[in-house]
Amino acid sequence: MKHLKNQTKDLRQVDLFLFMGQSNMGGRGVSSPRFPQKAPSCLPHAGYEFRAVTDPSRLYPLSEPFGQWENRPDGIYEPGRKTGSLVTAFVNAYYKKACVPVVAVSAAKGGSLISQWLPGTPFFRDAALRLQDAASFLEKSQIPIRHKFMVWCQGESDGKNKTPPEEYKRDFRTLLRALTALGIEHCFLIRIGHYNPAAAEPGAPLQDYTPILTAQDQLAAEEPFVTMVSTKFAKMLERGLMQDTYHYYQQAYNEVGDDAGGRTADFVKESDRRIFQ
Repeated sequence: MKHLKNQTKDLRQVDLFLFMGQSNMGGRGVSSPRFPQKAPSCLPHAGYEFRAVTDPSRLYPLSEPFGQWENRPDGIYEPGRKTGSLVTAFVNAYYKKACVPVVAVSAAKGGSLISQWLPGTPFFRDAALRLQDAASFLEKSQIPIRHKFMVWCQGESDGKNKTPPEEYKRDFRTLLRALTALGIEHCFLIRIGHYNPAAAEPGAPLQDYTPILTAQDQLAAEEPFVTMVSTKFAKMLERGLMQDTYHYYQQAYNEVGDDAGGRTADFVKESDRRIFQ
């Protein structure tokens, strides 16, 4: 374990984040002549990736595309799909305010419905295993975990599938209870955006995500363990920052990650301040 101590000697404590959801959490970021922005580099010592599938023996400096190698055929599996996410921008913004490094765990699957994340499903089992393995690694490496959090961005597939809002909220609450039982302290919610009809095939049916956006707003208002940290995806369609019907240019992911990371740090700092007063 000597190499682990050398690698992590400066990590006095970390916050463990599970990044969950579908493709806009997994990351489909690309650049274009109009939107040439690329994913940012991670600030020194700000963030690390725990590669639960390919190499759970050490931490890697966080880089994009985040989670690209972490594919489990009987669980979360989408090789070659991740091209650039919001995670590095999130971690940079979080670290600037929280001053605590992040250990990030990828657990996002494109095209997934909320019902596919319920306890007992392959996606949930895989996400839970990734979380538990990360926590175990950090404990064995004598790296104190200050907090365990999840960041959730998912719902486009439920909008497409016309999942009733009350059903979406019920399933989300079931997922949240199961994850809090595994040690997750809080869920930071990134609300989805809108469908881009201009990029659809001719004759394709229109999709309305408004019921799911409303359900997510209600979850953040009703659930004490859920905090909305960004609604910026909803403005990307009118700004031209959607590259296809569902996904965004990297600039959009960077902006949303920066917004969400900063707001998450603000929440955590205020919460900790109240606890330790």
